[in-house]
Amino acid sequence: MRGSLTNPTAEAPTLSEVASAAQRIRENVARVIVGKDDVIDKVLVALLSEGHILLDDVPGLGKTMLAKTLSRSLGLDFRRIQFTPDLMPADISGINIYNQKSGEFEFRPGPLLAQLVLADEINRASPRTQSALLEAMEERQLTVEGTTIAMERPFLVIATQNPVELEGTFPLPEAQLDRFLLRLSLGYPTAEEEDAILLRFERAQPLEEIEPVVSGAELLAFGRAVEQVQVHERVRGYIIALVHATREEEAFELGASPRASLALMRTSRALAAIRGRDYVLPDDVQEMASAVMAHRLRLSSQNRLRSGTPDSVLQDLLQRVPVPIEA
Repeated sequence: MRGSLTNPTAEAPTLSEVASAAQRIRENVARVIVGKDDVIDKVLVALLSEGHILLDDVPGLGKTMLAKTLSRSLGLDFRRIQFTPDLMPADISGINIYNQKSGEFEFRPGPLLAQLVLADEINRASPRTQSALLEAMEERQLTVEGTTIAMERPFLVIATQNPVELEGTFPLPEAQLDRFLLRLSLGYPTAEEEDAILLRFERAQPLEEIEPVVSGAELLAFGRAVEQVQVHERVRGYIIALVHATREEEAFELGASPRASLALMRTSRALAAIRGRDYVLPDDVQEMASAVMAHRLRLSSQNRLRSGTPDSVLQDLLQRVPVPIEA
């Protein structure tokens, strides 16, 4: 199933259809990924918002499995790129090769020209290669030897990085971190969840049984339907207050940008939609705040020395910023 709408003039889906589709995807992914409902919901939010995800986790927690399950659930073209320091931009975008038989140059597309791309250990790539990925993420296009190639939609990058092993890595600059809609972490499973994983994978491979439940074209239509979700002016004011609080907080030397406030509103609407509502609650904003903003914030040097984290300071701000209540 490809990601172009076959009938763009068709009637837009309802929000109840969006919630129903989200439930089908959630159930499909849960057949492979055990006990990560909160992460799966946020991934669905990113899908509906057509935004990219940064998975910050140690190896072996199911990041690749999650990406593969999503691609199969949506019938999307999937590619995995293992980033290394010697990887060049042409290795991911593609290259023009001279064909001696035809006497012409032919473009051979790289793995980045897919619909769902797993950028594994992205912080091991050089800044030059990271910049090639940045163009595709932000502009949804690639420029190869002066020729611009549009990415097929939906287009989603799920990038991973190991927060523990830093040797031989190139930390992502703030400009690139800001391009990720969400930063998520799967985390270790509980003892009960790990037992379920062992039983589930003991004799079978659940991924092989996954079939598409929503097409890429439907996903794009569902994303447009999210625009029907209403954001009350007081909830909008709450979003603005949270973002401005990060700019005024002494613990941060870099606060959240207007792109962060747009992302927080967009993801809150998508979360409301998959929960079956046509309006955003302050609870939606609070639930998405950390995933949207923590990676866009930079701690002051003093707070870094105290082993503080942007997320811990942000959680404190969520407690201090007044929450709007219904009149």
